[in-house]
Amino acid sequence: MKEDAICELLERSVELGEIPGGVWACGTSAGIVEKGAVGFRMLRPEMRPMEIDTLFDLASVTKCVATTSAVMILIEEGELRLDDEVERFIPEFSGTDKEGITLRELLTHTSGMTAWTDLYARASSPKDIIRVIAKVPLEYKTGTRVVYSCIGFIVLSQVVAKVAGEPMDCLLDKKVFGPLGMEDTCFTPTRELRERSAATEYCKWRRRVMVGEVHDENAWAMGGVSGNAGLFSTAQDLAVFAEMILHKGTFRGVSIFSPQTVETMTRDHTGAELDENRGLGWLIRGTGVKSSSGDLMSPRAFGHTGFTGTSIWIDPELDIFAILLTNRVHLGRDNNAHIRLRPRFHNAVVSLLC
Repeated sequence: MKEDAICELLERSVELGEIPGGVWACGTSAGIVEKGAVGFRMLRPEMRPMEIDTLFDLASVTKCVATTSAVMILIEEGELRLDDEVERFIPEFSGTDKEGITLRELLTHTSGMTAWTDLYARASSPKDIIRVIAKVPLEYKTGTRVVYSCIGFIVLSQVVAKVAGEPMDCLLDKKVFGPLGMEDTCFTPTRELRERSAATEYCKWRRRVMVGEVHDENAWAMGGVSGNAGLFSTAQDLAVFAEMILHKGTFRGVSIFSPQTVETMTRDHTGAELDENRGLGWLIRGTGVKSSSGDLMSPRAFGHTGFTGTSIWIDPELDIFAILLTNRVHLGRDNNAHIRLRPRFHNAVVSLLC
């Protein structure tokens, strides 16, 4: 059976020492078709088996599921527009080389801002972090390149908080995760949820294996609620989110986004001019041959990956979604076997569902 091929692929990856373990789910707009769990959610300091409801640090999957969703909610409510300039909300940008950067440019990674810098070592609070970001020089002229930037999404979460009048996680709980029944999706998990969490890396800076605390140092310095990383979730909850997207913003009678919002988020905003296919917070598969989505998804597919070993891909043309959550960094961040595992997993999913 084809679903056995998926399990065997992931079990083999565990046996080869490529990942400690993982949870997967795939399906269509009608819901989950297959799901499973393999391996271990923790190897040290003790062995804990992977469970189907294991909570994962999603890392950069936060950018599309959380941050982009929050921005688009505020756009639908008339509080923001994509071409608003960031200094309208972040006055620290005024009079700097970041003056004139728009929300659209942050969402499409075309702002000119650096990909990453060690903010956690240079600032002691979210307000200080924004001041540091304002002083970090742009790496290229805004709008001329696509350079994936975690820093830009940290800024977006602060824009959301300023406009909403509350932290981004509170807005998302009320407007997205709560209405969808995504009860296990959150920033800063409770003690109970931490017990169900997959372990990530041993952090030399924090001197412990990270379990239920955000792996990303900059997101941790932001208090765990950040636009670049910090969201925790399960395969089941992400399947609900994916089903909502396939239904163009609605899940079983609950409306989260308008169909036009979903279309705007998930179409290519950059590929024609900048040679990399980016939606708003989402990576568009396009015709790229090196996509983590594999070889069989359509050019309309869109998704995102997370540094900890997570990914979500959705293909509206094929009417399918695929979620793969692993804790590959528990073996060390230099472990890169997941890069080849992801496309093979997605090929097996498309073969199963189509």
